[in-house]
Amino acid sequence: MALRKIITVGNPTLNKTCRPVTNFDERLATLIDDMKETLIQANGVGLAAPQVSVLRRVVVVDIGDEIIELVNPRILEQSGEQDGLEGCLSVPGQYGQVKRPNYVKLEAQDRNGDWYEYEGEELIARCFCHELEHLDGHLYTEKAYHMLTEEEYEALMHADEEEAEEQA
Repeated sequence: MALRKIITVGNPTLNKTCRPVTNFDERLATLIDDMKETLIQANGVGLAAPQVSVLRRVVVVDIGDEIIELVNPRILEQSGEQDGLEGCLSVPGQYGQVKRPNYVKLEAQDRNGDWYEYEGEELIARCFCHELEHLDGHLYTEKAYHMLTEEEYEALMHADEEEAEEQA
């Protein structure tokens, strides 16, 4: 496994539509393994292949107890609404408020080409939507109805720290 370079906003690769994966081979397995290692190293929640300059429909998502692999994913169902803060490994240092579904059910293939379904709520649903948009050349900043200033972000983080101290 190897770390891959995460490209950032301004790189035209991030605005391109990815092609479906058709070869479920060692090259795909290496890409997925590298993406997982890169995600862990970057301390992220999700990573899409175009973020590491590969225009294929591949995503990895850290759901807490494991990192799931999504090849050729597509959303089957979504419902509810949540409003929350998002950031992106390809848009470092910026955060925005984005409305997303609260529940998402998707189907995807694993690294061997076998189809399966996966459901997620709250953060996982948000992450699924965020990462799948990367596959179609979109960034969360296009959906954000408010991008936080540095001062707003610092105030929010400070408030979260105080709340954590009060609960301890």
